[in-house]
Amino acid sequence: MGHEDVTHSHGMHVVHHGPRQAPPLLLIHGSGSSGGSWSPVVPALSARHHVIRVDLSGHGHSPPAPSYDVPEQAGRLAAVLDELTLGRVTAVGHSSGGYIATALAEQRPDLVGSLALISSGPSPDALLPQPAVLRALIAPPLGRLLWSIRSDSMLRRGMTSVCNRPVEIPDELIAEARSIGYRTFRTVLRRNTAYIAERSVPERLAALDVPVLVIFGAADRRWDPSSAHRYETVPNARVEQLPGIGHLPMFEAPEETGELLLDFAAARR
Repeated sequence: MGHEDVTHSHGMHVVHHGPRQAPPLLLIHGSGSSGGSWSPVVPALSARHHVIRVDLSGHGHSPPAPSYDVPEQAGRLAAVLDELTLGRVTAVGHSSGGYIATALAEQRPDLVGSLALISSGPSPDALLPQPAVLRALIAPPLGRLLWSIRSDSMLRRGMTSVCNRPVEIPDELIAEARSIGYRTFRTVLRRNTAYIAERSVPERLAALDVPVLVIFGAADRRWDPSSAHRYETVPNARVEQLPGIGHLPMFEAPEETGELLLDFAAARR
């Protein structure tokens, strides 16, 4: 991914790509993943932006935290951005990372100039029946046992089970996913659900005065793809559905995903 600088701030592993003087682009991964999930799109994005990708608390190289409530996770990110003194960023979130990006804009509109949400389900009723390998890894008591003995191949099956195209998951991302504890993962999923159950993401976005890009795979296997249309009610929102793409557009369609993000960020300057 070219030159990168690694820092640690407020309990989070932070990786910087691209020129520091370029417009800032913050990348927030989803649950059960890490900042490495952005690797296919980082080279294109960092050619024009100061890209900041984080490992959220308890994920990748970041240690666990006392709370995984979405607003508290957003608060920790705000503290990182305050320390970096970047001004307003384009905040990009994948899956539940979109909830943290939204909460960041709710708490600190001074830090977020625009929002891009990728594969972020709008509300709990849009969740599809999950692939068997994911159900097995999540549900106790079997899940706890499987989590403790999970192999690289099982982790790969879990990640690719929500894809619609064949993808190669890099060893680095598998290693970072292995660092996530079972209790952390279960707690994160519960807190994410609580956030979107309290108020749907489109409702939250409609209350914000911020440009929004929504990218959704038309063959997403985690969230009902038709639920992407709910975002069309949001003022200043642009909704892009990618034909034949599942839940991981960064891996299934990296060029198209990168271009959409670059075009959106450029229009915001």
